[in-house]
Amino acid sequence: MKAEEFDKKFDDGQDISAFLDLQNAERPGHGSKRINVDFPVWMIRLMDKESKRLGVTRQSIIKIWIAEKLKEVLG
Repeated sequence: MKAEEFDKKFDDGQDISAFLDLQNAERPGHGSKRINVDFPVWMIRLMDKESKRLGVTRQSIIKIWIAEKLKEVLG
């Protein structure tokens, strides 16, 4: 199918899901990349305490805090 035909179906409100490969779809810029970060033991203890209080993993609390700080700094 040509892009013009696909666009027309979409613009006309037709269901285009049959033409999409949703299992392999990716959101640009939302992939993951593994990094290693060394933290002092006292920070790990405090992160673990807070992550337990919130019911999330240590990794989640790190991501939450970094995301909050980035939003604050970068708007």
